[in-house]
Amino acid sequence: MKILVAGAAGFIGSHLCERLLELGHSVLALDNFITGSMDNIAHLTGRPDFRFIEQDITKPFSTEAEGPIDGIMNLASPASPKDYLNYPIETLDVGSAGSRNLLEIARVQNARYLIASTSEAYGDPLEHPQTETYWGNVNPVGPRSCYDESKRFAEAITMAYHRKHGVRTNIARIFNTYGPRMQLDDGRVVPAFVDQALRNQPLTVFGSGAQTRSFCYVSDLVEGLWLLSQSDERYPVNLGNPVELSMLEFAERIQAAAGVFTPIEFHPLPQDDPQRRRPNITKAKRVLGWEPRVSLDEGLACTVAYFKGKLSPVRA
Repeated sequence: MKILVAGAAGFIGSHLCERLLELGHSVLALDNFITGSMDNIAHLTGRPDFRFIEQDITKPFSTEAEGPIDGIMNLASPASPKDYLNYPIETLDVGSAGSRNLLEIARVQNARYLIASTSEAYGDPLEHPQTETYWGNVNPVGPRSCYDESKRFAEAITMAYHRKHGVRTNIARIFNTYGPRMQLDDGRVVPAFVDQALRNQPLTVFGSGAQTRSFCYVSDLVEGLWLLSQSDERYPVNLGNPVELSMLEFAERIQAAAGVFTPIEFHPLPQDDPQRRRPNITKAKRVLGWEPRVSLDEGLACTVAYFKGKLSPVRA
C-alpha cells in the first residue's frame, strides 16, 4: 500500500515510517518542521519507496500528482508542553484545519485514516485507570487547552467524516511514549531527566513527585498504531503501557539506567498537570491482540544510549 504519514519527521512519525517500509509499504511523508527534524528521516531519503514533501497540512494542498493513496496516518502536531505552549495557535490549527484537509483526501481517495490523539483528552482524570468510555476532566481555557482541545476536536471531526461520508477511520489515544529521536530540549520528562543525568545535573521533579505516569517504548507504540490502522474499530483505542510509576520512582530509574546518581530538585507543579495517568488497555488487547513487550529497563537502556551519542560531540 501507499501510506501518507503526516508529521513524518517527528519522534513517533519517523519510527512509524521505518516500520511501514519494513512491512513492504511505500510512504509519502509530510512535515513542515515546526517541531520535526530532517535528521530523523535523513536515512530514509533516496529510497524508491519513500518520498518526502515539506508541507504544512493546515494549508490547502493536493496529493493527486502522487497517485492513489491507500492510507493516511496523521501524527502532525506539536506534542510536548514546551512546543504546544510556544505554538498554541498552530497546535489548534493542525488539529482542526489540518485534520479536515487530510480527511478530505481520505474521503476523495477512499483511503483509510488514522488520527494520533492523546491521553490528554482525559485531562486531569477522575477515573483511574482511564478507559476509552471516560469523557475526561479537561480545562477548556487553561494553558494546556490548545493541545487538549485540538486533539478532542480532531477526534470529533474524524468521527463526523466516518458517520457522514463513510471514511474508514481509527482513533489512537496515545499515552506517554519514549525512545530514540525525542528532542533533548522538548520539555518532556524522559529527555529532560536523561539530559540532566548525563550532564551530572540535579533531576528536576515537579510537585512532590507523587504524580504518576506510564511509559511505553516507541516500537511498541508504533506496532499498536499499525494494527489499529488495519482494524475496523472506529471508536478510540488507548495505546500505552499500563505499568505506573511516580515521577520520583521514574527519576530513580533514569539515574540507574544512566549510571549517575545526582540530587533531585523539587519545583512547583505546572497548572493543570494531571496527577495520575495510566491507560486501561483491555480494549487494545481484545480488539488488536496488542500489548507492550519492551520492558522499561530495556527501553531506557536504548534511550540513554541514543542520548549519549547525541551529547558526545558537546562533551568532547
